[in-house]
Amino acid sequence: MLKGKVKPDHLPANKFKLIVEGIEYTILSISGLEETLQVVDLPDRTRASGGQTEPIEFTMSIPAHHDVEVAAMELWYRQSKDPVAPTYKKLGVLIIESLSGNKRRSYSLIGLFPAGRTIAPDLEMANEGAMVELQWRMQCDHIEPLT
Repeated sequence: MLKGKVKPDHLPANKFKLIVEGIEYTILSISGLEETLQVVDLPDRTRASGGQTEPIEFTMSIPAHHDVEVAAMELWYRQSKDPVAPTYKKLGVLIIESLSGNKRRSYSLIGLFPAGRTIAPDLEMANEGAMVELQWRMQCDHIEPLT
């Protein structure tokens, strides 16, 4: 059905990295990054763009045993709590690479900060030894394409 339609050297969903302040995080997963325009309802029952975008929220998971990355996230999370550090919002760069590494899409995540944490999966003695992940609920103000 799609054979011959999709060009070669696609961007796979498993070849990406997130860099924040020089730290390249080992990310196991990132939920969809959805940016939506604010809209206004007009008196004639139509809608128009409000010109601004809604804040973006997504979840990312990192391995709980990656000490440097966990320490960096925990420090950042503390900076986002009361008393909130003036530098708690950071600039992140999400890079998605093609199979060959010759093509990429990069996005600036502007005003990025951790807004919550979950330890997953549920901890139980009957588990066969699944890797523990720290899931971070992230917020950012804007996503800007770079390439």
